[in-house]
Amino acid sequence: MIIDTHCHIYRSEMENADEIIKEAAKNDIHLILNGTDPQSNEEVLELSKRYENVHAALGYFYSFAEEITDEDISLLDNQLENNEVIAVGEIGIDYYHRKDNRDKQKELFEKMLDLAEKHDLPVIVHCRKAMQDTYDILKKHDVMGSMHCYQGSAEMAQEFVKLGFYMGIGGPITHNNNKKIRKTLKKIDISHMLVETDSPYLTPEEKRGEKNTPLNLKYIIRKLAEELDMTESQIMEITAENAKKLFKIKEH
Repeated sequence: MIIDTHCHIYRSEMENADEIIKEAAKNDIHLILNGTDPQSNEEVLELSKRYENVHAALGYFYSFAEEITDEDISLLDNQLENNEVIAVGEIGIDYYHRKDNRDKQKELFEKMLDLAEKHDLPVIVHCRKAMQDTYDILKKHDVMGSMHCYQGSAEMAQEFVKLGFYMGIGGPITHNNNKKIRKTLKKIDISHMLVETDSPYLTPEEKRGEKNTPLNLKYIIRKLAEELDMTESQIMEITAENAKKLFKIKEH
């Protein structure tokens, strides 16, 4: 089993979502679909009920910080009761795209973490140009989870690990110009890593220009194996075990 711990394969993002999910199943790839708003959360839930290899993560993304209402929070609170839901995500803060609404972003992030604590669920965290604020907020909450598409330093990774977090490793490690993350990787133990695609985004170097899919995990696994001097099967096995442990995924 291979587990893509972060992707957005639902119809509002990819028209051929069902086809991709079925193809992933044939390759024994399990998918954690991440919602970002009320509509995508609904889609994720529906797909997780239909496909055995699909698991649901529901949350509200930083880009909706000014739109999410108390009613939306109540809706999500109810949805998190569903047995198909294994995480709260994709949530987090991002000062790369928006700096003017930092307080709103942090407020929404805190509300998402409160729900994760209430429902005893791990979180899947987006963090861009907001590493210290993300860390400071997570430290106040009793949650574990994944740092999606981790791009920070090795030192910061160790601090997140102490909080019970795993580093999500995806397509950027294959990009020719991304030497920094490959250097960082060597200082993080494989026991604290997960593999992910962020499909349809962050396509690996080998498929640049195309929409990303979970079938491209093989390029991420190959690069990880090369960088860490391990076999691809070791990478697959360890990262799958890490994901099963964090998200309480059981094999059918």
